[in-house]
Parts: sequence; C-alpha cells; structure tokens
Amino acid sequence: MQHGPAVRRRKLGAELRALRTLAGLTSGQAASRVGWHQSKVSRIETGRSGVKAADVHLLLDAYEVKDAQLRQLLVALAGADDRGGRHHWWHAYRGLLPPAYRDFISLESQACRVRTLETNVVPGLLQTPDYARAVTRAALDGLPDEQVDALVEVRLARQDVLRARRPLRLSVILDESVLRRQIGGAQVLAGQLKRLQEAAQLPHVRLQVLPFAAGEHRGLLGSFVIFSFPNIADLDVVVLDHLTSSLYLERKEDLQAYTDAFNSLLGQALSPEESTDHIAGIGDGA
Repeated sequence: MQHGPAVRRRKLGAELRALRTLAGLTSGQAASRVGWHQSKVSRIETGRSGVKAADVHLLLDAYEVKDAQLRQLLVALAGADDRGGRHHWWHAYRGLLPPAYRDFISLESQACRVRTLETNVVPGLLQTPDYARAVTRAALDGLPDEQVDALVEVRLARQDVLRARRPLRLSVILDESVLRRQIGGAQVLAGQLKRLQEAAQLPHVRLQVLPFAAGEHRGLLGSFVIFSFPNIADLDVVVLDHLTSSLYLERKEDLQAYTDAFNSLLGQALSPEESTDHIAGIGDGA
C-alpha cells in the first residue's frame, strides 16, 4: 500500500522510461539532451524523486512526444502546474484540503473511468449540497461553518467531471443501506434519492443497487474506488479511504482482486433499470 504521491511518481517514472526507450535513447543520452546529470533521469524513472511539470515537458520534448492528451496526463501525474503556470482549481483550497484529498481530486480529474463500491454514503460525485453538508459535518465535527461551506464547494466542484465535454464514465454500486440511512434527515435524504434517479439517466453514469436481499457479498469489508486513465497502460489505481488517510494500491494482483470483486458485485446487484425503480420505491416510502 502506498500513498497517492508515491504511486503517481512511480507511474510517471515508468511511463517516461517507456517513452525514452521508444525514442531509442539511453538514460545518459536523455540527460544530455536536457542538460541534466544521468542520475536525475534515473531517480525520476524509478520514482525516487518528484519532478516538476517543466521538467516533464523537457523530457517529452526530448522524446518527441506530440500527443497533447498524453502530455497533459503526464504533467498532471507530476502533481504540478502546467506550462502556462495555471493551477488546478483545487489549489485555491490548498490551506483547507489535506494532501491526500488533493491527490484524490487530482486523480479523479484526470481519470476517464471510475468504478466505486459505496457501503456508507452516496459518492461525492453524486451528492446534493445538503447531503454533502450533512456528511461533512458528521465527518468533521466542530468545524466552523465557513470551512464546512468551503468543503461543500469543493465537493460540488468535483462534479464538473460529469459535465465535461468528455465526461467521466462513472459506475457505482450502492449498498442498500446507503439509500436508507437518513443523513441530514428525511427531507435531505429524499432530495438525494431524487438526485440519484436523475444521475442514473445520464449515458455515462451506471448506477446499481446491492439490495439487502443479496445477502453476504465481497464488499462487506468496505468501500473502494478504482481509477482508470486514458492512453497509459497499467495505470489503474485502487483507493481505500480510512478515517485519517487514504491508501492507494497499484500492484497488479491487488488491482485484479478489486476488479474481480467489483465484477462479482455487479452480478449480485440489481440491473440499472431495477435499481432506479428500487431507489424510487425507497423514496416513496416502500
């Protein structure tokens, strides 16, 4: 298990090494092209040191990488500004958001697909403002109102990935307990259930409910998120949230285990159509 920045450094380094090899260069030759010592290239490729966005651009220029989307993704993995010095929107909340959360948002903003099992709360990408506020207050008891409001703003801003020109493909499995837990009270929950029904109609959102009747299942140990990214093979990352931190898993065997678990849960869950009807029924008091 690794924290997000370590995973990203290693992923970035592996991809840069592959691109260097494809360009037919040794690490020493690559270093000469950009005016560095060979050891700096080696440290970057092994993930032992971080790398600035400007340095990623230098290497990509040296390797004659023209794919704009690939370049953008690799710069994002560096966790830094782009060439124009523009900050990602969440940097405005740097003083409020812990590093693990900022890293999670960065991964989410660059992913092309997210698969998630939620056993406790509605995923942040589908929360209403009132629901998000209630969850934030419960998780961070005693936080001043202005900070709660700011965190709700962040939660809602994250949802822009679902409204982008190329929206994130989101596949969600919700344990039925999520739909019945009255976070924020009955009225807030009713609004949240309606929001889920609306989201389920989006072509890039697949929402399925794991009903109580399904009995025991492979998700009983807790929620998880699987991020997938465009253009780079083997970049999937599994994220496990804990009370004070997030853990990132990248080993192939871990990725396979969670992918298998998610696919197994899909088989136990209601179909998307049945799930929408089930949510509506709960909203009507069934």
